Amino acid sequence: MQSPLYLFTVEEYLKLEQSTDIRHEYFGGEVFAMAGGSKEHNIITLNVASRLRSDLRGSSCNVFMSDMKVRINLASENKNIFYYPDVTVTCNPEDQDRYYLNYPCLIIEVLSPSTEAIDRREKLVNYRTLSSLREYVLISQDEVKVEVYRQNQPGNWTIQTFINRDDSLYLDSVDLTMIVADIYEDVINV
Repeated sequence: MQSPLYLFTVEEYLKLEQSTDIRHEYFGGEVFAMAGGSKEHNIITLNVASRLRSDLRGSSCNVFMSDMKVRINLASENKNIFYYPDVTVTCNPEDQDRYYLNYPCLIIEVLSPSTEAIDRREKLVNYRTLSSLREYVLISQDEVKVEVYRQNQPGNWTIQTFINRDDSLYLDSVDLTMIVADIYEDVINV
């Protein structure tokens, strides 16, 4: 016997997220629970978010960690998506919703074995529909590897890969240079 798949409205999803300790991502009515991250995943996320917060303090930009959602409205498909990136930066004063961001300029995901394929395909494609997004960064937790997808012209994206600890990584979206070694500080197995 088959049961019908229940599709949540955006309002039902947002209400659910406020009443549970488990985070869920939302894709066109379907809700997916998120798994917890490893120690390495958390250290890398904190290293990056701390550096961004420190350098952007006092500016018009805000840095958020993995509890803040990003909303994507795929108007062509009449579909809303909510993801929980590991680190997000918005510098847009119109980003006033309490529980999600609409205008991120920088999104960073730390790759996990269970989410890497989604981060590289689905999220990459969907995040690039955000007109405000300038950079999407993927950071490996199992090896020294940072990939920066950068929009250099509207609709034109490039990729730059960093594999050496002494590489300097420039984030144009927030005018910040980081050393790759700083991203992996205190990560023992990499």
